[in-house]
Amino acid sequence: MAREDLDLRDLVAFAAVARHRSFRRAAGELQVSPSALSENLRDLEERLGVRLLNRTTRSVAPTEAGERLLARLTPALRDVRDAVSDARGQRNIPAGRLRINAASPAVQHVLAPMIGPFLARYPEINVEIVDTSNLVDIVAEGFDAGVRYEENLARDMIAVSLGPPQRYVLVASPQFLATHGRPQAPEDVFGKPCIVTRFPTGVVLPWEFERADRKVKFVPEGILTCAHIGLQLQAAIDGAGFWNTFEENAQSAIRDGRLETLLDDWFPPFPGPFLYYPSRRQAPPTLAAFVNFATEWRKRR
Repeated sequence: MAREDLDLRDLVAFAAVARHRSFRRAAGELQVSPSALSENLRDLEERLGVRLLNRTTRSVAPTEAGERLLARLTPALRDVRDAVSDARGQRNIPAGRLRINAASPAVQHVLAPMIGPFLARYPEINVEIVDTSNLVDIVAEGFDAGVRYEENLARDMIAVSLGPPQRYVLVASPQFLATHGRPQAPEDVFGKPCIVTRFPTGVVLPWEFERADRKVKFVPEGILTCAHIGLQLQAAIDGAGFWNTFEENAQSAIRDGRLETLLDDWFPPFPGPFLYYPSRRQAPPTLAAFVNFATEWRKRR
């Protein structure tokens, strides 16, 4: 085979490794073994005569040449995938992969109830949901769409509402309130034990209180700091501290009296999450099917 003859699958493999910066995660996406993937990439580098990836025992990252190749490949591979999806769509049955990047609360409260019925309607679509708090460039990272809240939407994106308004609540257990008292204003929470969310990036989620006359925002003092909703919920029920969270996360515990809401008039509702995707290109059939399904779902709800 001539050196310039390349297998499209090798380029897809390189793009996956460069995007994930991990042979293991890329191999999982491509459903091959990491060792076979590594060997294929070495063969690709030999045929091109240039190193594309810097490898160590702990990490893998694109070289400068690899970054340039990835930048050109990403839109080209997307066009190929869209063309295949469009061809499949001629049967009027959308098929192929749909990749969505979404914030954790949106995955839990909005996408989770929706995905099963969507797959039942479109069994030939394979859905990949990447749950992350990080804001990413969905085009550069190879996603068809993302799910974020209004303040994080880019202006050049088409946005479709996925759910009704949501709100935060401040909650604590009855035993915790018996010991520490019930706050009458946001300032009464200052210096008290709190259950705090820290994202993988290291950023601690500040607490915001707002009503007509003023706004209060501060970073709470954490007696427990984590990003796991189940752990936070149980700690709040067990009386570890105040917890500021989406109302849905605490709803069942509020309903049965294990948690009590506080300062309710300081938490106005805000728009629910939006599905967003690039406006500069025609949506592939898989994404168009999901947009239509999500719109119907939203109306029914």
